[in-house]
Amino acid sequence: MKRKSFIQSSIGALTASYLPALPKFQTNEDEALFVSPAFLKAGDIIGITAPAGYITSEEIRSAVQKMESWGYKIKIGETIDKRDFTFGGTDEERTKDFQQMLDDPKIKAIMCARGGYGVVRIIDKLNWEKFKAKPKWIIGFSDVTVFHSHLNKNFGIASIHSKMCNSFPDDWSLAEPLQIETIDSIQLALSGKKMKYTVTPNPQNKLGTADGVLIGGNLKMLETLAGTRSDINTAGKILFVEDTGEYMYSIDRMFWNLKRTGKLSQLKGLIVGGFKIKVDEDSDDFGKTLQDVVLEKVRTYNYPVCFDFPVGHQKNNYALKCGVKHRLEVKNENVSLKEI
Repeated sequence: MKRKSFIQSSIGALTASYLPALPKFQTNEDEALFVSPAFLKAGDIIGITAPAGYITSEEIRSAVQKMESWGYKIKIGETIDKRDFTFGGTDEERTKDFQQMLDDPKIKAIMCARGGYGVVRIIDKLNWEKFKAKPKWIIGFSDVTVFHSHLNKNFGIASIHSKMCNSFPDDWSLAEPLQIETIDSIQLALSGKKMKYTVTPNPQNKLGTADGVLIGGNLKMLETLAGTRSDINTAGKILFVEDTGEYMYSIDRMFWNLKRTGKLSQLKGLIVGGFKIKVDEDSDDFGKTLQDVVLEKVRTYNYPVCFDFPVGHQKNNYALKCGVKHRLEVKNENVSLKEI
């Protein structure tokens, strides 16, 4: 997208709210049962761990410095600098490190250092009992969609879909304003600001207004989780999806999965973020655009659909609070998504 179509973010103040001592957690998807972890204040600790791909301490240095400038303290997990082929350590090492972050009462948020692949290999090894008693923000996107979906499905606990450590620039003086703005949106979300994003409309949007809990993430991950303990319930929700490096026919197949599993039929609204589509030069052209693929699947449903929302594997990847109620307004003149 061109710069003029990038997001303008307007943020309103929100008083920080803290959880009651003994909140109730249930496995149903009633939006009234969704709980947000306590928002962060100066001096709170953010843990950094690598539950998927490997990353070095040098590669997270810029992120550490930036989050410290926000007033937070940082605890670097044992998986940073570890490597087991493509992973940030063995399954056992990554499980142990993430478990320690979940159980440590001093850690108020967990920043996943990067995506890649690996969370699905450890998700069923984790014990969530202490986390349920005192939730904390889990931050990240792409492969981290497994965590977002698992928390939404099983515990009704909010989380933050956003950039991770490997998206922070090494030299801030050379960073584009858009890149800085998207990273700063993480701090705004963590501190309790109500987020509102306004986007230039795509002419193929479906107009309308919808209120509902926001859920979603990487489309391939959502397909992978179908039928598992981490599979999301989309009924009455606003769903957002994004992906990268997939052929158009694969994207079509994944949207058919959403349709055939009933995930599109009872939505309140659909948000389509960034899709970096892989070109298959050795086969025939698929013959459909992303908009064609999506609109074909939702033709019979009466809810708003937004294309080109600034979320995904791209520079304009803004922080979104999964498990928090939002209002999506898709109009001819603009699109807005805001917490309510």
